[in-house]
Amino acid sequence: MTALAGTTAFWTVGGLEGWRQAIAAETNGPYTPRFFTTEEWRFIEASCECLFPRDEVGPGARDLAVPRFIDRQMDTPWGRGALWYMMAPFEAGPPNLGYQLPLAPRDLYRTGIAGAERYCAKAYGKSFADLDTDTQIVVLTSFEKDPIDLDEGLPASLFFEQLLANTLEGAFSDPLYGGNRHLGGWVMLGFPGARADFMDWVDQYGPSYPLGSVAINGETAKGA
Repeated sequence: MTALAGTTAFWTVGGLEGWRQAIAAETNGPYTPRFFTTEEWRFIEASCECLFPRDEVGPGARDLAVPRFIDRQMDTPWGRGALWYMMAPFEAGPPNLGYQLPLAPRDLYRTGIAGAERYCAKAYGKSFADLDTDTQIVVLTSFEKDPIDLDEGLPASLFFEQLLANTLEGAFSDPLYGGNRHLGGWVMLGFPGARADFMDWVDQYGPSYPLGSVAINGETAKGA
């Protein structure tokens, strides 16, 4: 089995252009998820915002369209597990062997969300999205640290790990992939983005980078 890792999409040039056009068309309008059901989408939106909330420092996951990023990743070769070796046997092994379950990322999400919702219903009588923020934090902390198993032998800690990793990817990847809306994640970090050359600033400590962020498709942030 291939280790569960960060999202590395596999694109053709035509697919990349289609992706760019689709994202541009959705930028200012409501997004309708293509993979997640209505209830799954509520979980994704709530959990991502809980992991990456809006505060005085910068925008949150919803502002940055992180849920859209994750939904779109489910319909890629990575999301389907097409880039992984997915043949049995699926044996539990030591941590250094990495991910060993028969679940592609999209199946991991579907299984994990279903298990998380059952956990919340049993413990609190509510869906995750209907819990207050403090209780949502308690639930996600439990998934991260406690030995909880969800459906099909999926450890809650592994589901949490994937959710957190994809949330951060959605916040800080190029907007081309559906997240980091209006380059808000990069602006928050002061990251220049896809500029051709910013090496003159690499060894300058203290001064703020003055040129702003630029995306692959040419979108610029304020000050760029």
